[in-house]
Amino acid sequence: MTQIKTFSIFRFDPQKDNTHRFETYSVPWHSGMTVLQGLNYIREFLDGSLAYRSSCREGICGSCAMHINGKYRLACETQISGFGKRITIRPLAHLDVIKDLYVDMEPFFNKLKAVKPYLIPGDPDEGEERIQTQNERTHLDYIADCILCAACYASCAVNGTDSDYLGPAALAKTNRFFMDTRDKDDEERLALVAGEHGVFRCHTQFNCQTVCPKNVDPTANIASLKRNIISRQLNPSFNKKGV
Repeated sequence: MTQIKTFSIFRFDPQKDNTHRFETYSVPWHSGMTVLQGLNYIREFLDGSLAYRSSCREGICGSCAMHINGKYRLACETQISGFGKRITIRPLAHLDVIKDLYVDMEPFFNKLKAVKPYLIPGDPDEGEERIQTQNERTHLDYIADCILCAACYASCAVNGTDSDYLGPAALAKTNRFFMDTRDKDDEERLALVAGEHGVFRCHTQFNCQTVCPKNVDPTANIASLKRNIISRQLNPSFNKKGV
């Protein structure tokens, strides 16, 4: 006997619709089937107009992040069997809807660019190799795994009230490079996130920590940046990364 799940999906096309709606679809499923496979079934067999992002199908690219039954998740990793008869899907919050579950990611990436998410190794004329030990690199493992899915950004309540807030992903990325022993611009990095819309705007609600599919723990990264900023204000000679 074929098992059926009801998908209730947010639909909105700003070029045609005045408001959003939810449409329901009956999807046959089997053990091991993911929500993304269910969406693919709908688009292939039931409604080819449904819009959403996906790519790798392996939890690597982060493009299929969406709100699934009360929590932001990666559709490609989320098992249908973990839910009851109805699966309700919404797009990422705090980002304009282009169509259905497909949102405009430009504000998210603009905030990421604003924190300079790349190594600043110092004087390029030094001519020396920037050597990093295995232990120093291991210290970055839990941060470097960010796949830029924006689940943390969508779950953050501050992003909903302050459109200029940098957001947990950009702040975690800042700490990733601040903690990197090869990076030589600590003061600039901290200055970029110490303002009104930076780390001290965070309310420490742990939403971003809860939804991160890679356990990057943006909350802990933001707290680390706060400690380093305050330590330097109290003691200008303080210069210990990652405290």
